[in-house]
Amino acid sequence: MELPEFTPGQLALRNGQDRDEIWVAYMGNIYDVSDSRLWRNGKHYEHWGGQDLTKELSDAPHTASVFNKFPIVGRLASATGRG
Repeated sequence: MELPEFTPGQLALRNGQDRDEIWVAYMGNIYDVSDSRLWRNGKHYEHWGGQDLTKELSDAPHTASVFNKFPIVGRLASATGRG
């Protein structure tokens, strides 16, 4: 089954503020972190929901395996579109 694609703008709306969902992207996948107690109100330390966290993971005290705990709800569409 192919995952739906969401634009960066659609991802940004899932920030725990504009909607109840809290989604973050990592390496092209979009994860639903809404049920995590560490993402209350759409904020996790200095990170905000609705964003691509790929470049920020290197500063985190954990590895990418943390994303294995969360369901993948889609793929992040390219910000430049499809040509």
